[in-house]
Amino acid sequence: MNDKKRVLILCTGNSARSQMAEGLLRHDAGEYFEVQSAGTKPSSVRPEAIAVMNELRIDISGHRSKPVEEFDGQRFDYVITVCDGARESCPIFCGAANRLHHNFEDPAAFNGPTQERLALFRRIRDELRAYLAEFTQKAVGQQVRFG
Repeated sequence: MNDKKRVLILCTGNSARSQMAEGLLRHDAGEYFEVQSAGTKPSSVRPEAIAVMNELRIDISGHRSKPVEEFDGQRFDYVITVCDGARESCPIFCGAANRLHHNFEDPAAFNGPTQERLALFRRIRDELRAYLAEFTQKAVGQQVRFG
């Protein structure tokens, strides 16, 4: 019997923030959570997100950008929105006991030089990891080591 809590992480494009969050939470707390991500306007997984996650030895290269509608009718214990756009346009999931929100800067919106883009993706990745560590501690009621 699977007693893991189900978590859906939502963003607009499901290309960077929600993809990194899915990879981080699955890697760092997968024993507690079944994790999915989706977007309100899905596009494709950003190569910068794949690259900065690989730096942590977390492989998200097999992830795909999914529409939120793919999860219609499914029950989640937690729905986490990681951008204001997703929070405003996200559907209400039946049975979602907890809806959480934190607006993270969109690294995919930055069009600077490669090294600056990667630096921004790293910063957002690290912010997501800290947020998810705090979320996990509260959700499972114990300290969980991330990283």
